[in-house]
Amino acid sequence: MTLKKLSRGLWSYHSIALIVLTPLLLLPLPLVIRTKEADCGFVLLLMGVYWTTEVIPLAMTAMFPAIFFPMFGIMTSSEVAMAYFKDFHFLLVGVICFATSIEKWGLHHRIALRLVTMVGVNPAWLMLGFMSACAFLSMWVQNTSAVTMTMPIVEAVLQQILKVKEGEPTGEDNPDLQLEETDDEEKKEDVSDNMDPDVPEETHVQIQTAAAQTTAAHSSRNRDLMMCKAMCLSIAYSSNIGGISTLLGTSPNLIFSEYLNQIYPNCHCINFGNWLMMCLPISVIMLLLTWMWLYWLFIGSDFRFLWRCGEEQSDKEKAARKVIEDEYRALGPMSSQEIFTLLVFLLLVLLWLTRAPGFMPGWTSLLPHQSGSVTDATVALLLGLVFFIAPAYGPSRKYEAMISWEEFQASMPWRVVLLVGGGFALAEGTKESGLSFWVAKLMTPLGDLPVLATITIACIIVTTVTEVASNSATITIFLPILSPLAEAIHVNPLYVLIPTTLCTSFSFLLPVSNPPNAVVFAYGHLSIMDMVKAGLGVNVIGFLAVMLAVKTWGVPLFSLDTYPDWAPVLPRFNSSVP
Repeated sequence: MTLKKLSRGLWSYHSIALIVLTPLLLLPLPLVIRTKEADCGFVLLLMGVYWTTEVIPLAMTAMFPAIFFPMFGIMTSSEVAMAYFKDFHFLLVGVICFATSIEKWGLHHRIALRLVTMVGVNPAWLMLGFMSACAFLSMWVQNTSAVTMTMPIVEAVLQQILKVKEGEPTGEDNPDLQLEETDDEEKKEDVSDNMDPDVPEETHVQIQTAAAQTTAAHSSRNRDLMMCKAMCLSIAYSSNIGGISTLLGTSPNLIFSEYLNQIYPNCHCINFGNWLMMCLPISVIMLLLTWMWLYWLFIGSDFRFLWRCGEEQSDKEKAARKVIEDEYRALGPMSSQEIFTLLVFLLLVLLWLTRAPGFMPGWTSLLPHQSGSVTDATVALLLGLVFFIAPAYGPSRKYEAMISWEEFQASMPWRVVLLVGGGFALAEGTKESGLSFWVAKLMTPLGDLPVLATITIACIIVTTVTEVASNSATITIFLPILSPLAEAIHVNPLYVLIPTTLCTSFSFLLPVSNPPNAVVFAYGHLSIMDMVKAGLGVNVIGFLAVMLAVKTWGVPLFSLDTYPDWAPVLPRFNSSVP
C-alpha cells in the first residue's frame, strides 16, 4: 500500500521530470553544433515538446523566444518584442467586441432558435438545425463560445424528450406497447402450445404484455440515448466545421493569415472574401456528410425521412417543439440592442467582403492613400469601437454603452494572444537564424514524391498531432516547417499551407483535443469510444473535402498551379508542380 502511494506521488511529479529532461536532452544542439540554426532549433523543439505536452501553460511557453533569442544572439529583445504584436491582434480585438455584444444581448440565442425552428423537430432535422446554428455562430465567434451558447438549448430539448419517454403510461392507454388482440389462429395456437396447463390463460397474457412492454421500453430508451450521443457530437463537430469557413472563425486561420503577411509580405492574395469563397463550400459539404454519418452511426440507416412530408408528429417531436417554442417565446420581441448589434455585424461583413474582392476594385480604392494599408483588422477595430460609444438605452435612462471594458476583458482570450505572439516570434527567429532555409534544403528530396502525396502526408501528420495538442500550438509549430517545404519542392506555398491549416482544426477524436469536445463531453451523454469512432469518420470526411477544394475551385481562386513571384526561388529545387 505504501509502495502504491509512493509511486502515485512520484507520478504526480512526472511533469517536472519532463520540464527538466527535455532541455537537457536538447542541449547538444547549442553546445556542440554551435550555429544559429542549431540554437533556433533548440528553441523550436523545446517549445514544440512543451506545447504538445502542456507541462507548463501554453502562454508561458510562448514567452521562450523573448528569453532565448536574445541569449543566443538570434534577435535583440526589442526585435523579439515587436514580433509578438501583429495585425492579427487588432483583428482579434475587433471581433471580440462583436462577440461580447452578441452574447450580452442574447442575439446568439435568437439566431440559434430561429435556425432550429426552420428545419423542424424530427430527430434528424432537429440535429441538422442545431448543427447549422452552431456552425453559423462559430463563423463569427470562438468555437468554444458557439458550443456553450448552443448546448444548454440542446440539453433542454434532450431532457424534455427523455422525460416524455419516461412519463409515457403503460397498458391500455399505450396501444403501441399492448399485446394486440387478433383473430389469427396460428398465433393463438402458438401461445396455447407454450402455456402451462396449470396456469390461468389470463396470467399468460399479462406476462407476455409485461415482457413486450419491457422490451419495447428498453429499445426505445436505447434509441433515445443514441440520439443524445449523436446530438452532442454534432454540436462539438459543427463548431469546428463552421469555424474554418472564415478567417476569424478559428485561431489557426488567423495565425496562418498573419504568418503569410509576415513571411511573404508581398502576398496579398488572402482576404476575408476569397477565404470565404474557398472554405464555405468545404464547411457545407462537411456539415451535410457529418450529419448523415452521425445519423447512420447512432440513429439508423433509414433515410426515407428525407422525402417524407406532412407526417403526424410523435410525442417526442411535440415535446421538442414545445421546448424550442417556449425558449423563443421567452426571448420576447427583438430588442433595440439586438437590432443594433445585428445591423453593425451585417455592415462589418459587407465591408469585409467588398474591401478587396479581387474581381473588381474594392471600396479601399476610394481612399486617398494606398488601398493596401487598410486590412480586415482596421474595419473590425473601427466598428468594434462603436460598441463602446453607442448608448444601450434611450435618453430616458442613464447613459450606458453597448459593452463595457470589463465585459470585453472577460471575453478576450488573452492566452491565445500570447500563444499566437510566441508563434510569430518563433517564425521570425527561424527566418533570421537561417533555420527555415536549412529545413528547405533538407526537404528538397521530397520533390521526388508526387505533390499530392506530400500534402497528404503533411495533412495526416498535422491532424494526428492536433488530436493531442492545441490547434493554435500545432499550426504555430508546423507553419515554419511546411513553408520551407513548399519552397524546396517549388510548389505554391498556399497549396501546402491552406489544406494543412484547415486540417489543424479537425481535432474530433478525444475530449482533450479541443475545448468544444470537452464542453460537450462534460454533459455525460458520451463515452470516449463514442467520440473516437465518430471522429475518425469526420476526419476522413474533412480531409477528402479539403483535398477536393484545393484540386478544384481553390486553383483559380489562389493560382495554386503556379509558383508565385512573391515566394523566394531557392538556388536548387525540383521542378515538380501540382
